[in-house]
Amino acid sequence: MSFVQEIRSKIHSIKSTQKITRAMEMVAASKMRKAQERMNLSRPYAHRIQEVVTHIACSHSEYKHPYLCVRPITRVGFIVVTTDRGLCGSLNSNLLKTVLATMKDYARQSIAIDLSLLGRRGEAFFKRLGGHVVAHAEHLGDAPKLNDVLGVVTSMLELYRQKQLDRLFLAHNQCVNTMLQQPILLQLLPILPSTYSKKYYWDYLYEPDAKSLLELVFNRYIEASVYQGVLENIACEQASRMIAMKNATENAGALISELQLTYNKLRQAAITKELAEIVAGSDAL
Repeated sequence: MSFVQEIRSKIHSIKSTQKITRAMEMVAASKMRKAQERMNLSRPYAHRIQEVVTHIACSHSEYKHPYLCVRPITRVGFIVVTTDRGLCGSLNSNLLKTVLATMKDYARQSIAIDLSLLGRRGEAFFKRLGGHVVAHAEHLGDAPKLNDVLGVVTSMLELYRQKQLDRLFLAHNQCVNTMLQQPILLQLLPILPSTYSKKYYWDYLYEPDAKSLLELVFNRYIEASVYQGVLENIACEQASRMIAMKNATENAGALISELQLTYNKLRQAAITKELAEIVAGSDAL
């Protein structure tokens, strides 16, 4: 009978967990809609400024901005965007696997690596791994502001301007749709030219001057790209958590059904045994 009570206790425990996962699923669904709204509102600006800077990179200006200069690679930097919390499926692990694969390729070439991390999960991972972390930020919340990521971005740009970095990459999860999130690795610096008008010799007329204007535009491009990556990652986090909690709720329901069936069988067997004992006792009398 103690085994029957143990199963009953397990059923009660799983039902309590199921209530929690169902509530977390509903909360994640609500946050996901708001996160996707913020992500979609910022996407046009991020895409447009990317088009502008890649188009500028095709021009033949007399002034060559440092962000456009391709140097021999001796050191690379990664800005990695992860979540602060878990319970979001394989979202972080898939991204970190992508980053690690690229890092291993550079490590085999004896190229040093610097890391700037946004999110506690990435910080904990690379701390265990022993990566060289230049800067990190966490607790960005569900609706971060641009100023929240500027510290990480500025530290990496300063290293690049001092020629201590020769490549700079941004890694984050991209929200394709609610059911699909995929990790992407984007090269931020040096800025790669687009294929548009590559065969023509042309340039812009800058006012007041090319140096100050390009410095402003390129910095805004890097900041916008990282901020968009953070917004994309938050939308991915909520979508992935909603799916994970939905699966957990369904799995809990299936487990409860199995345990309930086992409980009923054992209870029925116990009742049958008691009836048999009663009948045997009455026959003996």
